[in-house]
Amino acid sequence: MSSDIEIRTHTAIHIVKGAIQKILGAKWTSSVYASGLHGGIAVQFDRKPTDEEINLIEKTSNEIIKQDIKIKIHELSKIEAEKKWGDIIYDLFPLPPGLTTLKIVEIPGWNINTCNKKHTQKTGEIVEIKIQKSRFRLNKKLLEVSFDII
Repeated sequence: MSSDIEIRTHTAIHIVKGAIQKILGAKWTSSVYASGLHGGIAVQFDRKPTDEEINLIEKTSNEIIKQDIKIKIHELSKIEAEKKWGDIIYDLFPLPPGLTTLKIVEIPGWNINTCNKKHTQKTGEIVEIKIQKSRFRLNKKLLEVSFDII
């Protein structure tokens, strides 16, 4: 992923994840993708969210974009990162074995995550997020949310 568009889309994943965590209380991400202006995230969850909850995820994501928050990148040892933030920095997909230094992406007050991708400098660079679809898969206990950025 190297295009400016995909950097914006990938950063939008962090914004949507923060909204999902705050609105639904979902913690663990099982997968993410960014391709062009389209992105998606799947999180472990135990029920189908209401339409109102999905709308609120979009609305609060766009509020964070409008706040134009500076995104912080931290690089520190795995031990220091875990001591500072605990396991909230991780997803369900594993880190490479033997990794001792982590790159942590922080949208202050919103989302913090281990991530080695490129990100925008501020949330306002995303412009806007439009959720296109959400799907709850009961058998896997997964909520999938796909979106486009403008």
